[in-house]
Order: sequence, then C-alpha cells, then structure tokens
Amino acid sequence: MTDAVTRGRAPFNALILAGSRGGVDPLAAYAGVAHKALILLEGRTLLARVADALREAGAGVIAVSVSDDAVRDHAVALGLRVLDAASGPSLSVGDGIATLGTPLLVTTADHALLRPEWITRFQADIPADADVAVLLARRDVVEAAAPGTRRTYLRFADGGWSGCNLFRFATPRSIAAIDLWRQVEADRKRPWRIVRRLGPGLLLRYALGRLTLGDAIAHLGRKAGLVAAAVATPYGLAAVDVDKPADLDLVRSLPPVPR
Repeated sequence: MTDAVTRGRAPFNALILAGSRGGVDPLAAYAGVAHKALILLEGRTLLARVADALREAGAGVIAVSVSDDAVRDHAVALGLRVLDAASGPSLSVGDGIATLGTPLLVTTADHALLRPEWITRFQADIPADADVAVLLARRDVVEAAAPGTRRTYLRFADGGWSGCNLFRFATPRSIAAIDLWRQVEADRKRPWRIVRRLGPGLLLRYALGRLTLGDAIAHLGRKAGLVAAAVATPYGLAAVDVDKPADLDLVRSLPPVPR
C-alpha cells in the first residue's frame, strides 16, 4: 500500500461548518426551511448528506459548528458533536482544532454533493509534509461536470480555479493558517484582493501570467510559517456548493448518485 493511499485512509476527525451570517438567508427562505443545512435533497437534509459522506470516508468524531437552534437539534439527532459557531468560519475552525485536534478535515453543511471518494482522493493526494491543504477544481473540470454553473474563479497561469469547501488541517502548526483564512474569507468575492497579498514579486509574476496556483498557495503558507498545499480534484462537482437558489435548482436537477 502506497503512502498516499495510507494517508487517504488514515483516521481523522471532521468539522462541518453550519453557522449563519445573521439575518434572513434567501436560500433558506427559497427552500422554506429555517436554515440551509436543513434543506432536503433526495430525502436527506444537506447536513445529513455531508455527515454521511464523512462517515463513509472514515471520519471518527464529526462535529458541527452551529448558530441555529433547529440545526443544533438536528445535529444532535444525527449523532454529531455540536460546537457553538464563532463570528466567522475561520474562527469556528480555530475552535474546532482546539476541541478536536489534528488532523482535522473541514467542510461545509451546504456541500450537498459531497462524496466519500472525493474526500479519500483529496487526503491521499496531499503532500506528506503539508501542514494544511485545500481542495480546488479547475474551471474546465467544473464546467464539464456542471455546465452553466456560475462560480467565482481565481485565475492563474495553470487555469481558473474554484474552491471546493474541503480543507485538511494536518498538524498543530496549521492553526497559523486561521488568520490568513480570516483575511481571505473577507475578500472571497474579490479575488484580486486575495492575489494582492502575494507581495510585489509574485504579484508581478501573476500580472505576467506566469504564476501557478500551487506556487501562490505555497508562498502564502510560507508567509504564515507553515507548509500549505493546493490539491487539484478530478471531480468537477466538488466545486458545487448550495449557496443560492440557482445552486439548489442545479443540484436538484442532477441525476441521483448511487450510494
């Protein structure tokens, strides 16, 4: 058995982010539920589907970060450990690491299509020395799997990339990534601000179309004092979360995946 396969099957805990930014969530209102984690898809809530995928991938303790009482009650019924959501996703992850330790796999309750094989492949493909890793999908892979979907892409020399809401905090040192994540999440809809954090040298390479995504992630990791890795997924649907009504319509239109 190769080291990569062993890493893909090694024990891990998991955290599902299911907090709320406050106010009325247009997606939850569209679906007629109190919180988008409670939206039904193929007879299961989004939260239950995500928890199922994590369990099938080998997760030990699965916790969910919540701010809504209805989600809290549902999480308890699913046998999940409940944590109070912090003021933002990055801080909730920090609390998760403090509670569950590392390695910790982090995803979101709106990752409606999450599959165990995506998780296993992601963890197997992470470099052995990485403190933290993020899963991304190239634009052509996403659009081949989900034609017409609209996503935010980061454009680099090796293509446009979309996040897949799947992260692995492999070592205690990965906590250093939380502050960087907090800054990135504030600029998640303004990719140019994220790129600006690279500094003058890499920014010039980016402007000239010579900077790859992997080099950018590795550089940001070094700035935080850790080894960071970007992992490319061959599964385009891994980039499709349910964040707006059009996303829900899309995932409901897809044929059921055999379980």
